[in-house]
Amino acid sequence: MTTSLQKMIIQDRIALKNGHGNMPYLELRFNGAEVHLYLHGAHVLHYQPAGQRPVLWQSKSSLFEPGKPIRGGIPVCWPWFGAHPNDPKQPLHGVARLAEWEPVRSSATSEAATATLKLPASVYPDASLQLTVELSDHLSVTLTTINNRDTDINFTEALHSYFAIQDIHAVTVTGLEGQRYIDKLSSDKSLQTQNGPISFSAETDRVYTDTSHACAVIDTALKRRIHVSKENSLSTVVWNPWIEKSIRMPDFGDREYLEMVCVETANCGSNAVTLPPGQTHAMHLRISTQKDS
Repeated sequence: MTTSLQKMIIQDRIALKNGHGNMPYLELRFNGAEVHLYLHGAHVLHYQPAGQRPVLWQSKSSLFEPGKPIRGGIPVCWPWFGAHPNDPKQPLHGVARLAEWEPVRSSATSEAATATLKLPASVYPDASLQLTVELSDHLSVTLTTINNRDTDINFTEALHSYFAIQDIHAVTVTGLEGQRYIDKLSSDKSLQTQNGPISFSAETDRVYTDTSHACAVIDTALKRRIHVSKENSLSTVVWNPWIEKSIRMPDFGDREYLEMVCVETANCGSNAVTLPPGQTHAMHLRISTQKDS
């Protein structure tokens, strides 16, 4: 255990443990709630409020190997979302989720437990990237980019949140009514308008643009609402792979699509970020839950 990792430990509040694939993670605790933050990819894999079922979903088929992404939780997609814009040989969703991140600092008060990791400078010298996780009566995740160059940098990004649900057929996503989106599964890439809440009966992959609206994942089978709000994010991605794509993915169970839905906090497509020299951009995600009667 390195000295820098030892300094992250705070008795009864932040512990260092070995998880899947013997990968190290930080366990944050607050008033009975728990979060697991893996150093691999700065990946929040587990969030469980006190007395509740887990809020984040993870695949039982996920690979926990160096150089491979973790399937589930909140992957960090950066500095590009999706395929690389110019080089198809580059990894999908960028380099951040494949790297081993470094500890920066941690703290614990009567109001929250907090931990910050940074992407090693050798992975992407043009920018400094940090992820801060704060656990209180809700979960907050902030992805901060600082431009180290003397010219502008351009990037896209996402906190690719996978939410745990009871049954996708009984789930709707609200908050994006009337918003414009691109259907990535359609040959027609013109903007469409969302009519009513989002429901699911087939593979879904939509990028809602120019929207900072909060969303709610309404799970009628589980009688729970997951509230998702954000700052400095103008894209929201809604995704479920459904049957055929689930079967094609080696790190995703054939029927696991039934128990997850992604509502992703992002800046992608036309909402790509242009960051001037020396400037900072911080994208913020907040997750909370509400029990429905």
